[in-house]
Amino acid sequence: MESRSIFSEICNTAGFGFSVFGDDEFERIHLATLEIMRTTGLYVGDEEALEILAGGGAIVDRNTKIVKFPAYLVEDCIRSAPPNIVQYGRDPKHDVFLGGKRVNFCTFGQGVNIMETDGTVRPSMCEDVGKAALLTDAMEEVDVCERSLTAGDAPDNVAPVWEAETVFASTGKHTVYGPGNGWRADKIIKMAQAIVGGEEALRERPILTINCSPTSPLTLDVNCCTGVMTCARAGVPCNLISMVMAGASGPITLAGSLVVHNCEILGAIVLHQLTAKGAPVIYGCSSLMFDLRLTTTPVGSPECGMLNAAAPALAQKYMLPSFSAGG
Repeated sequence: MESRSIFSEICNTAGFGFSVFGDDEFERIHLATLEIMRTTGLYVGDEEALEILAGGGAIVDRNTKIVKFPAYLVEDCIRSAPPNIVQYGRDPKHDVFLGGKRVNFCTFGQGVNIMETDGTVRPSMCEDVGKAALLTDAMEEVDVCERSLTAGDAPDNVAPVWEAETVFASTGKHTVYGPGNGWRADKIIKMAQAIVGGEEALRERPILTINCSPTSPLTLDVNCCTGVMTCARAGVPCNLISMVMAGASGPITLAGSLVVHNCEILGAIVLHQLTAKGAPVIYGCSSLMFDLRLTTTPVGSPECGMLNAAAPALAQKYMLPSFSAGG
């Protein structure tokens, strides 16, 4: 695809790292992605999302809810997404620039149990969510605070909202949430708007990021779609995280699973940008391999590290900010 121009504010410093693939390999992955999106397509489970995609030029089968994406549409939406974003903190001293090869660190979620000092294990509660956020707030090595634990004492349908209220009150850093659907995302966004002084104030300095996850293989379900559209309309950064399992929900080869991952993320980016062109979006990755012998998904495996190094490399080629699981 045609490269975007380098903006003057981007620091074009290579930094440290290792080369996951060269230009030729990137081109093969990109072209394979476009071919699958054009011929096989993605399942899109939400009616409003289907309307938006059809209006933007995608080919929509209303009976099967399969959407096929012309290459020009995919590449136009990549280009319309901002090449970098700022993850604003409630306290401006915690503002974090995200883009290019700049590396920042964030906690990850979410744990469901707490081990006490005497070794006993119990479900995590809302109080623990706040304590974990306070700890994250005090750690200079951590730039962004994702809620690390689940509130086991909260009603299931609103637990992410309880967790967001607790985390907002416990840190001045930029915060990240995974509400699971658009309804809960809207509640959390409205909470943030109340904190900063209104809808436009949040649009100018969004103090939160919302995680939205496609379902592998090649599915944007109703929960993912409503979350993506809610974030785009509010101007809140949307972190699109695919979790392809190589050998289970994706091909056994890492390259094949990377292509599936790329299809899912780019499909969600098309929906996001057609909903609100220029809205902030993050190319996320939590893909890994499936251990066929033990039927587990080892996050410490070399393959997990390779996939989560390759995905940001793709994002850099597309000039998109990225998020990657660290294992």
